Amino acid sequence: MNREQADFTRAHEAIAAIRQAMAGRLVGKRDMVDGILTAAMSEGHILLEGVPGLAKTLAVRLFAAATGLSYKRIQFTPDLLPGDVTGTLFYDASTGRFVPREGPVFANIVLADEINRAPAKVQSALLEAMEERQVTMGDRSLPLPSPFLVLATQNPIEHEGTFRLPEAQLDRFMLKLLVDYPEASEELDIVLGNADAAAGRGREPSAGMPPVDPGALDAIKAAVRAVRFERDAVSYAVAVVRASRPGAGAASSPPAVRELSRLIEYGASPRASIALHRAARAAALLAGREYVLPEDVKRAAPAVLRHRIVPSYEAEAERIAPDAIIKGILAAVPLP
Repeated sequence: MNREQADFTRAHEAIAAIRQAMAGRLVGKRDMVDGILTAAMSEGHILLEGVPGLAKTLAVRLFAAATGLSYKRIQFTPDLLPGDVTGTLFYDASTGRFVPREGPVFANIVLADEINRAPAKVQSALLEAMEERQVTMGDRSLPLPSPFLVLATQNPIEHEGTFRLPEAQLDRFMLKLLVDYPEASEELDIVLGNADAAAGRGREPSAGMPPVDPGALDAIKAAVRAVRFERDAVSYAVAVVRASRPGAGAASSPPAVRELSRLIEYGASPRASIALHRAARAAALLAGREYVLPEDVKRAAPAVLRHRIVPSYEAEAERIAPDAIIKGILAAVPLP
């Protein structure tokens, strides 16, 4: 067995261990778990959207515990200041100097809870951390821990006291995951499990969860970089992203793609092509393969594109959501 095969074997075992550890305390939510794994192995960030009570925060905490990574939670509110996120300089009387005091963003996994409740100045402070993986205080730039993963949540049904995330910041998130209600059988298990745990109320949900091998995440990252992605499949991924841009190569585009362009005001940037390339590789690895199929691109596309496509006025008038547009694009772009 050569080194590459050994890496894949270890990566598959680590993925199975993380899934199993989280499944013991999280009912269902396999897509959310795999989405978090996808971002972690691809060094991206995630926007989680769903109504309160759907275990978004719990999933993030369990993932941190399963991987043994440091975890911080920031509750975003309208009165939050940038320094409350990144940290600030304070005067040390004993030395007569200003020294940095690190904020909660200095962790491997940062949960930005209800990110759309913070004003633009706070959101932009998080932007540097997400993109540059560093924080600037005064004349110093402090590197953030590695790995560094931001998972931000937002409530889609409550708009009072919220600040819409600008497209520039949305584009920094590799994936946007929609968290839906559980199935009836899953909800029954949730209720029964919560009743059984009532006697231990107040106990940390991740308590007693043994983390996987400390080097497991590095093995997963190495394996996903080694996943084979043939040029034809990459061309298909790029074609899917380009089809989201109204007017891009309209003359040579399939008729169905040209028809969809009326529903799109702005499409995805090349950053989306890079994200889809990484997410498709992760999808293949999560499926237990060492090579990418077009189905992996199709599986990864909604999470990569739904927050990057701006529907046109016509689409909004017809109540056509980005996911419906993406479904049409995937049906219209020919497979290689």
